[in-house]
Amino acid sequence: MNHVKNKLKNRLQDITIQVKLISVFTITSLIILTVNIFMYFNINIMVNQLDQVYISNIKLNELSDKLGEVQTVMTDYLNTKTSDSIEDYYKYEQDYANLVYNINGNITSNPLGMMERNIKEMSQNYLTITNQAIEAKRGRNVEKYKLRYENAAELYKYINMYIYSLNNELFRNNASNYETLSRSLQYLETVSTVIMLMVALSSVVLITMVTKTITSPLKVLASTANQVAKGNFEVELVKVTTKDEVGVVSTAFNKMVVSIQEYIRKLKDGMDKEREMEENELLIETHLKDAQLKYLQAQINPHFLFNTLNAGAQLAMMEGADKTYWYVQHVADFFRYNVKKNNGTVTLKEEIELVDNYIYILNVRFSGKINFKKNIDEKYIKIHTPSMILQPIVENSVNYGISNINWPGLIELSVYEKLDKVCISIKDNGIGMSQELMNDVMNNKMKTADLSKDSNGVGLDNVIARLRLFYEHEDVFYIISEGKNKGTEVLICIPFMKGECENV
Repeated sequence: MNHVKNKLKNRLQDITIQVKLISVFTITSLIILTVNIFMYFNINIMVNQLDQVYISNIKLNELSDKLGEVQTVMTDYLNTKTSDSIEDYYKYEQDYANLVYNINGNITSNPLGMMERNIKEMSQNYLTITNQAIEAKRGRNVEKYKLRYENAAELYKYINMYIYSLNNELFRNNASNYETLSRSLQYLETVSTVIMLMVALSSVVLITMVTKTITSPLKVLASTANQVAKGNFEVELVKVTTKDEVGVVSTAFNKMVVSIQEYIRKLKDGMDKEREMEENELLIETHLKDAQLKYLQAQINPHFLFNTLNAGAQLAMMEGADKTYWYVQHVADFFRYNVKKNNGTVTLKEEIELVDNYIYILNVRFSGKINFKKNIDEKYIKIHTPSMILQPIVENSVNYGISNINWPGLIELSVYEKLDKVCISIKDNGIGMSQELMNDVMNNKMKTADLSKDSNGVGLDNVIARLRLFYEHEDVFYIISEGKNKGTEVLICIPFMKGECENV
């Protein structure tokens, strides 16, 4: 049963508005037409019944009139014996005979029926006697036609009396029937009026229901569209329950709202991402400027400049001008790199060259005490990285790893690929690091006082922060140490584009 109801409901929902309106008006028109036809036929039946009430009285009056005409023309003929009289007699006699023929002559116990039967029999006898009187007159039999005339006149009185009595009785009965029929007609009129009002009310209800199914979704759609027009795009979607024109428009509107909401979400996501990228760029730029400033400050650090120039002077006295030249050249290259890299992005090759210059300068200062080894996969030297990330790490390895050890110090720089990432390893064989110290470095808890006086002022926290911002990953920087006097390895694992490795 529910399946049938749901199926019927789905079919009704598929009907178009035009078909709905035409169907409603057609149904209401047919109902009104049917009620009118019903009322018309019933009222006609009642009117015909009212007409039939007095038809018996009318027939009896007609019968009495015809009887009087027959008696009159018969008397005229018997008195005058004219051809006109005889013609009129036969005419009226035939009319009266026809009326008598239609009278009910069946035997019955009903008093009125018995009176009708008596009138019919007496009328037949009367016509027989009048015909005999006419024939006797025409045969000049005076005694016979006088006798027949007297008999006819007497019978005429009886017939009239019976007709009068029957007419009165029928009138009484018909009056009662007429009153009953009149009340029935009034009742029919009342019922018909009530039916018409109910049909009219039902039509109004039906039209209201159908129009409500059309206007209610339109009102909801208009209200929602008004909210969207005012800028509220987080509206609840319009519920679609039909497949007519309103349902089609509502579905299209819902798709439009969803598209707008999706577009706004994408736009917000894009703006958030763009803002995040701008913030990252600002942070990178801030860190870079901070690093550049500290390098510039380091260039005028009295200790650093004094030791560097003193080593250059000693080299100039002990050796020829060539080595002094190369020394000064490496120093110039070192400072020149820090001044010119204003955009913050360099190739890995440039970073390695800076480390080479730095190690050269330190070996001049410390008479070649620092052993530096490189294991570089040339395939990756053109990838781009933030500037000044390797030299601060090497500097930390020198100052904190191998500067105060009793065995030959070694720093090894390696570049290789592992798990689709380029790994840059700076490893020393120095004093190593405790787990607590490694945690402090990774969590940016190192103090400025911990820096050496010969440092350029750029700490590992600065390097770590710039690497994370540049590559948008937290896991790009690692510190590895097995403990005291077992050395330290700093590992940078960064993603790269395949195109950066081509044509190296």
